[in-house]
Amino acid sequence: MIKAVIFDWAGTTVDYDCFAPVQAFMETFKAAGVEPTMEETRKPMGMLKIDHIRTMLHMERIEAEWERVHGAKPTEDDVHKLYEPYEERLLSILHKFAEPKPFVLDAVACLREWGIKIGSTTGYNDKMMSIVAPAAKEAGYAPDFMITPDATEGKGRPYPYMVFRNMEALGISSVDEVAKVGDTVSDIKEGKNAGVFTIGVIEDSSEMALTQEEYEALSDADREAACNQVAETFRAAGADAIIHNFLELPALIHQLA
Repeated sequence: MIKAVIFDWAGTTVDYDCFAPVQAFMETFKAAGVEPTMEETRKPMGMLKIDHIRTMLHMERIEAEWERVHGAKPTEDDVHKLYEPYEERLLSILHKFAEPKPFVLDAVACLREWGIKIGSTTGYNDKMMSIVAPAAKEAGYAPDFMITPDATEGKGRPYPYMVFRNMEALGISSVDEVAKVGDTVSDIKEGKNAGVFTIGVIEDSSEMALTQEEYEALSDADREAACNQVAETFRAAGADAIIHNFLELPALIHQLA
C-alpha cells in the first residue's frame, strides 16, 4: 500500500516543460562562447545544477567546441565559473516558473483525501527553492516535506538519499510504501536506486522538450509519436509505470493500494 508519493518540482509539479533552468543553462553557455543544442541542454535534467553543468561541459561536442573557443579542454574551474552566472540568471527568473502544472492540485488533493503523504525532491538548491516553494504555495501547491541536495552533502540525483530523507520525515518505514514521480531520466534513476515504485510523467515534461504551444500544435499522429518516444526513454531508465499527466495519477496510486 502506498503511504507517500514523492514528487519532483520543475517539469513535474510546476514549470511546464521545465523551461526556467533550460533557459538559464543555454544563455550561460552561449555567453561563454559555446552554444548548446536543446537536446544537449536537456539530457542531464534533474541533476544538481552544478553537476548538470559539469556533465554538459564533458559532452563530446561541447567539450571539443569549448577547446576550440578557449584553447583548452574544460576544467573544474570552468564548471564553477559557469555556475555563478548560471545561478544568477536562474534566480532572477524562477518566480515566473512556479505555477502548478495542469491537474496537479486536484491529484494532490485526492491523494491527501486517501491519507497519502506528499514529499518532494529536486535538482534545485535551497536558495532556488526559497523562491519556488513560496510562489507555488501561493498558487496552491505545498508538499508535506521538501528537501534539496544541500541537505544530502550535495549528493543529488541519481543518488537515492533525498528519497530516504523524505521517508524519515514522513514516517514511512518501507520503500514498498513509497512512489516517486518525475519527468526526467534522473528522476527515474533516483527512484529506482531508492527501491521505490517509480513513475514517469510524459506531458509537459523536460524529457518531452516542447513548450505548451508547441505540444498543442502537434497533429494527433505527431503527438502520439512524441509521447511514445518519451515513454520508451522512461522504460529504458527502469520506470515501473508511465502516465501522460496528473489526471491519470490517482487511479494508478489507487491500483497500488
